[in-house]
Amino acid sequence: MLPNSLLKYNPKLFARGKRGLIYTFKKNEKIIAVKIKNPESKAENRIENEINFLKILNKYKIGPKLLDHGSDYFCYEFINGITLKEFLKTKKLNYKIINEILNQCKKLDELKINKKEMHKPLKNIIIRKNKPILLDFERCHYTIRPKNLNQFKQFLKRLECHTE
Repeated sequence: MLPNSLLKYNPKLFARGKRGLIYTFKKNEKIIAVKIKNPESKAENRIENEINFLKILNKYKIGPKLLDHGSDYFCYEFINGITLKEFLKTKKLNYKIINEILNQCKKLDELKINKKEMHKPLKNIIIRKNKPILLDFERCHYTIRPKNLNQFKQFLKRLECHTE
């Protein structure tokens, strides 16, 4: 449920995921997104997990900028752009963007954080002003052998096979 403190901004449902609901609202001429648990989800502590990882990853300019949070929600800068899926449909493979995604995956791996979503990142990477922003860190966890870089490279190889 949305916190009472945010209801005054009249948030509108923007997206519904398996584990979370995203609402957007305008505050001081900026669009803010707020993520809460999807009441239909049985997943536990996903909002808290995402908050914890965003706090860490924002220091490395990874993920949307965390603005505020509570025990069952968090607010972040809304990322206005297109999904990687839409970007790949309309544009050629842009090596600057791909390189930046690879660098972010490498940093996640160095931090021993596994995102668990890089094998099919079509919806959880937004391209804004030719800069990729990774989203959805709710499933992140620490591991000795993170696989973000390898998963993304495998995704790129599968892409190459389908475009030839």
